[in-house]
Amino acid sequence: MVLAQNPNLQNVADADLPTMPPCDLYSDEPPLESYLHLQQLLLLIKCLDWLWQDRTDYFAAGNLTIYYSSQKIKTRDFKGPDFFVVLGTEKRPRKSWTVWEEDGRYPNLIVELLSDSTASVDRTAKKQLYQDTFRTPECFWFSPDTLEFEGYALLEGSYQPIPPQASGLLWSGQLNLFLGVHEHQLRYFSTGGELVPTPEEAAKAAEQKATYAEQKVDLMAAKLRELGIDPDTLT
Repeated sequence: MVLAQNPNLQNVADADLPTMPPCDLYSDEPPLESYLHLQQLLLLIKCLDWLWQDRTDYFAAGNLTIYYSSQKIKTRDFKGPDFFVVLGTEKRPRKSWTVWEEDGRYPNLIVELLSDSTASVDRTAKKQLYQDTFRTPECFWFSPDTLEFEGYALLEGSYQPIPPQASGLLWSGQLNLFLGVHEHQLRYFSTGGELVPTPEEAAKAAEQKATYAEQKVDLMAAKLRELGIDPDTLT
């Protein structure tokens, strides 16, 4: 026997569903330049998502189109940074970032991954766009091939170079993190300069810590037995 659905319950369920912006624009970005670029992009997203796993107030994406036409025209005024972060927004999947559907928000931080075919545009036209139109507070670029790494902060309307620390790290006030090159990759570092791990690195470190603690307990038990004390009788 099939039970009839209660329409009132259905209405309640529908009312509880979150309201999503009616954006139907898909991203329209070309493939990444190389395997190194792909790995770097995934690393930036993965590490930030792991570090901010308890946060729901940001959106981080890579190789995704940003539509920003002031006339809300879908076929003009769009650009796709290699990696960007928007703060103060809902963390959820998106087909693209459409400014007029996102309360006029632009990225707080952008990272461009340089390549032979894009480096010139990234250093000039894109940087100018992010400065003058997006008004993005921080812009970085990094080359997975040559390891060139620079960062700029928006001060009084124009990008100024972010001075490096003695270690070569560059501070991001937007992320409250340092960025720097580690083992030929761009990585995040804490305010104290510690490397922000990937989920895999964090799991491995936890496993090693647990193994070390277990070995220490075994060693202490062996020492007690040498002294004629049964560790199992201790409470």
